[in-house]
Amino acid sequence: MTKRDLVVRIADETGLIQQDVFAVIQKTLDYIVESLNKGENVEFRNFGVFEVRARKQRIGRNPNRPEQVVTIPARKVVKFKPGKIMKKVITGA
Repeated sequence: MTKRDLVVRIADETGLIQQDVFAVIQKTLDYIVESLNKGENVEFRNFGVFEVRARKQRIGRNPNRPEQVVTIPARKVVKFKPGKIMKKVITGA
């Protein structure tokens, strides 16, 4: 599903104008990114939690030349942990 698909579906179900729905979805995504950039977790009850984690610097190897060592720098990554209801719906457990 793309953002466009989501906009069309919500607009059809609610009767709202697609431009208004798009603006709300885009603003929501912008605020999520802004919060993650500040280092804050973003939690949606029963859906899941987005959080920023720090990865340590590590050593990697070129598979074509295993003797060649490459240093992979430390970086931040976004992790998503699904909520209880989402996990139940997806896995059926």
